[in-house]
Order: sequence, then structure tokens, then C-alpha cells
Amino acid sequence: MNYKKELSIMKRDIIIAGVGGQGILTISAVLDMAALESGYNVKQSEVHGMSQRGGAVQAHVRISDKPVYSDLIPMGKADLILSVEPMELLRYLPYLHPDGYLVTDINPFKNIADYPDEAELKRQIESFPNYRIVDARTLAKKAGNFRAANIVMIGAVSDLLPFNEELLRKVIADLFKRKGDRIVQMNLDAFELGKQAVATLQD
Repeated sequence: MNYKKELSIMKRDIIIAGVGGQGILTISAVLDMAALESGYNVKQSEVHGMSQRGGAVQAHVRISDKPVYSDLIPMGKADLILSVEPMELLRYLPYLHPDGYLVTDINPFKNIADYPDEAELKRQIESFPNYRIVDARTLAKKAGNFRAANIVMIGAVSDLLPFNEELLRKVIADLFKRKGDRIVQMNLDAFELGKQAVATLQD
């Protein structure tokens, strides 16, 4: 089956951000696997910060139908900044393309004493033309485990990715199958809830 979505120009430069323990590596793995199964070229930077639980984590994922020569996204070129934590999203604003998207879970991970005011964080995000704010933690709990917030976020950006949604579901199922059917279904439910949340925002 050909999962590749036909696009006139296929390039996605994506920054994934959050803190250690929020599943940034899992998001990267889903995107990498989907890109490879679609026949695209993909490069990913090292995931930084994983050794410190609660520390800042970020990865660059570059997907294209042309050769990709660098694993780092230049400033001002990111098509999407996807974050599982709102303050971490704002760290990477200099990378955002003028037409790019900001997508984040609204729930803070307050790992510093002087964490910014949450209302001000939300105001800054909403000042950009293309943004999505999702209550991923609540949706993940609805799916069965708050730790699935990262998979909720994949659902929330699925329409911005160059992949057929059937492929994303397949990759998620393959990634979690060693943990059993219940965990697979929980993560598929989290993906669907992320999709539905965005559809509600756009109504």
C-alpha cells in the first residue's frame, strides 16, 4: 500500500520540544518511522536533555523528498514547532518560519522557581497567526494514561504532516506492540483524541 501523500513540494522541518520524561524521543521515532515507510529522506538531530528528567529537551526532524544534508534546522525555517510544554515552545520561536505553526499542550511543567505567568505564555502563543493549544494531559487521561500526552500531540498535528493518517496509526501500533494490545489501543485512542481536539478548535 502506498501511504505517501502527494504534495507539490514535500518538505517538513519540525522542532519537537518539551522536558525530559515527556516522550519527545517517542514523537521523533513516530515521525522518523513514518517518513521512512513513505519513502522520504529524513534526518534527526540528537535528542538533547534526556539524561536530566525535567530538563529541557528538543530534537530537530527534517523530512523531504529531496536529499537532506544537515540534521539542524536553520533559524526562521521551521514549518512546525511541536511542544508538550508551553514554555519550552517559546524557547524555539527564532526557528519558526513566518508561515509556520506553533502547537503545544497547555499544561505547564513547573521545573523552575520563576516559571512564567501561564496567562502571559498563552497570550504570547496566541499572538502568532498559526497556533494550536491543546489540553493534551486531560485527553491523555481520558485515553487511559496522562503519559500518552505526546501521542495526543501527534494527533493534533497529523493534518500538518506529510503522511496518510492510516500510516501514523500503523507506526504507533508497531511502536507499542511489544507492550501489549491494551497499550497499543490506549495510544491509538490518544492519537484520535488529539485529532478530534483540533477539529473542534477549527469549527
